[in-house]
Amino acid sequence: QVQFVESGGGLVQPGGSLRLSCEASGFSISTYSMSWFRQAPGKERELVAGISSSGVPDYANFVKGRFTISRDDAQSTVYLQMNSLEVEDTAVYYCRKNGVPLWWGQGIQVTVSS
Repeated sequence: QVQFVESGGGLVQPGGSLRLSCEASGFSISTYSMSWFRQAPGKERELVAGISSSGVPDYANFVKGRFTISRDDAQSTVYLQMNSLEVEDTAVYYCRKNGVPLWWGQGIQVTVSS
């Protein structure tokens, strides 16, 4: 059974940092690219960052220089290090296995507020 366990979200002040984790089970992430998406209230889900199976990252312009995606295939885990957080980063964050089929995590809340 495929399952994702996302952790690391919560409430943080502007300028702060959080590290999201997405641990996969039921399959090996090693041969797949993985991504983080987010969805803010009233907005469409958007791509935040992706990482290829070989570890090459790619970022949305609005997080470049602030967020870092990484992966540990031995731990079947994908990470999103988020620094210099802004109020506009408030959203539910989802990890996703790319390719066919697409598999989504359940989402984790990140709230940036003073």
